[in-house]
Amino acid sequence: MPNFKHVTYSWDDSHAASLDAVDRLVYRSNILGADQRITNTGGGNTSSKIMETDPLTGQQTEVLWVKGSGGDLRTSKRENFSSLYQDKLIGLQSVYAAKSSNGLKTAAEDEMVGMYFHTTFNLNPRPSSIDTPLHSFLTGKHVDHMHPNAIIAIAASKNCEALTKEIFEGEMEYVPWMRPGFELGLAMQEIEKAKPTTQAIMMGQHGFISWDDDDKKCYELTLRLIDKAAQYIQDKYEAKGGDAKVFGGQKHQTLPEEERRATLAGILPWLRGQVSQQKRFIGTIQDDEKILRFVNSVDAPRLAELGTSCPDHFLRTKIKPLYIAWDPQQEDLAALKEKLAAGLLEYREDYAKYYATCRHENSPAMRDPNPTVVLIPGLGMIAWGKDKSESRVTAEFYNCAVEVMRGAEAIDTYISLPQQEAFDIEYWLLEEAKLKRMPAEKELARQIVIVVGSGSGIGKETAHRLVKEGAHIVCVDMNLDAAQSTAKEITDKYGLGIGVAGSGISNCGPAIALQGNITDRAGIRVMLDQVALAYGGFDHICITAGIFVPADTTGHIPDEKWGLTFAINVSGSYFVADEAYKTWKEQGLQGNLVLTTSANAAVAKKGSLAYDTSKAAANHLVRELAIELSPLIRVNGVAPATVVSGSAMFPRERVIGSLAKYDIPFTEDEETESLVNKLAQFYANRTLTKSPITPADQAEAYFLLVTKRLSKTTGQVITVDGGLHEAFLR
Repeated sequence: MPNFKHVTYSWDDSHAASLDAVDRLVYRSNILGADQRITNTGGGNTSSKIMETDPLTGQQTEVLWVKGSGGDLRTSKRENFSSLYQDKLIGLQSVYAAKSSNGLKTAAEDEMVGMYFHTTFNLNPRPSSIDTPLHSFLTGKHVDHMHPNAIIAIAASKNCEALTKEIFEGEMEYVPWMRPGFELGLAMQEIEKAKPTTQAIMMGQHGFISWDDDDKKCYELTLRLIDKAAQYIQDKYEAKGGDAKVFGGQKHQTLPEEERRATLAGILPWLRGQVSQQKRFIGTIQDDEKILRFVNSVDAPRLAELGTSCPDHFLRTKIKPLYIAWDPQQEDLAALKEKLAAGLLEYREDYAKYYATCRHENSPAMRDPNPTVVLIPGLGMIAWGKDKSESRVTAEFYNCAVEVMRGAEAIDTYISLPQQEAFDIEYWLLEEAKLKRMPAEKELARQIVIVVGSGSGIGKETAHRLVKEGAHIVCVDMNLDAAQSTAKEITDKYGLGIGVAGSGISNCGPAIALQGNITDRAGIRVMLDQVALAYGGFDHICITAGIFVPADTTGHIPDEKWGLTFAINVSGSYFVADEAYKTWKEQGLQGNLVLTTSANAAVAKKGSLAYDTSKAAANHLVRELAIELSPLIRVNGVAPATVVSGSAMFPRERVIGSLAKYDIPFTEDEETESLVNKLAQFYANRTLTKSPITPADQAEAYFLLVTKRLSKTTGQVITVDGGLHEAFLR
């Protein structure tokens, strides 16, 4: 087995031998993609030229299987690969020659992508990558095109061609930057014709490609070349002084972790509001040693301004990040906010200038001019995306860019892609067409909802209802295990998303779990700050937590239980609203607060004095908060009637007590589910709809109130009680 220092060798002969030719390609792709030192998330592609039986002629024909458009090598499956007639792809060269003869190569490149469909083998629906010609026009039966940081560091160096010769001693050829497509594929073909023994080409400011007629040898060649590049960089890096001298040496000190997190929690919601002026964004913070080493360095401002080099990087990170020249030892939070505000304004103006300078007559409209990466000395990096997965991947890509800059500066001088080339990729018409074909975003996409009481019953059901519509869910409950259970149900179903950047709570997916006691104002503040660290802020809060204390044998409720009932059912909702509003004001984005009241608020009943009066107070709290928090936050309530099934407020003992109270027949050894159903139907029979009320019924009301469907409704309480006429408005 080969011994590599900078990549992981994962080839398993016995496993590979059990696979057919296409599945061997999938296997090779997965193990290449699993090591982020080999290629970044979603980056690179692989191929194999395989003899197949033509379904039309029954004859053997050579088919190019190549990773299709989109997707990630680490997770790709068979269906993620395009299959194309190799001879028809080669035949397209004459079509391209005719189309590009007028000198309009860009238009010809775009037209050729549509021609790939005419070469499809066996009706495979997977769209082809723009890199398809690179794989087809090289003679190797197996081709790997990777984006390793070590190789890109060489590709993004001022003297890339000379370094390629020095490092690889003639084993790797060189092609200057060209946008991926037909022109680049033809250029590689000519390089191979001129030197038939070559098996690898350095792609200026992009990555590299390698090939062999044996798939295992191709894999090993790819790893060996990456390892050789990484070792060369490491040797030069250490010779220049290593970490102590990287990026010109250290200029700023990292804030202690507790102070760092407090500062980030204090600035993130405001910053989220600033970058979300067109569309809302979800944030990911990263403050590990490597990113802090960069943002604290002397050279960080210069290198950040240059932007990223590899197209795969800046499609996520934009052409450059926003670097804030804040001194964490000398300046406070107010100064940071002031510098961020000025930096954002300048960034938007620069982006608009970049667009105006580089645009073509047929360019798409200017995209959101806000940065997706913000760098702050002493604190780290904040990355933004349409969801948590995308913001994590954005962070990952800028990490790759930092590693590329580290390597390039160690061996030479880092250079970025020319602005016009960057623009032509960012605003490529085919990329725009792909974006337009994507399905519409879900109703609650880009939004963060805190569900208090999500460990069971209505809260759990509400969490599941909202995430289904694209929301990110913060599961909060007194019982942390219950909150974690709900969050796990969500992430098991929807996944954590791709990307590995971040640490601690920030490295999360569409749901997180937090412990929360809504009667503890200080604890509420801690919980809200944790949400800011996880997602950048929050949009809506649904409070489903509540308590019911039955009367004792004398018909009375102990004084301390009376106080507890009001503390949880009334004061707790006020504390959450009051603390959340501080964040909402900073963030400046419209949101919703939904409280849980009860049909009992309007119906006097014997034996539930504390509960009923607390819910009546909650009804009025909805109206008061609607006034206090307007116009930024709409405040409404949901008033359920008795929800028995799935409710934490109805343990078996209470169900049995209620059945006995209402003289409903049951046996002591009867299954809990049967007892619950009897009681639920009893309550249902008292309503006009005669149907048991479920947590799902309540969750639908919460969903309506946090969307824009009732955007002009505030200060109202929606009843979900099956038609309890005693609770009709009076």
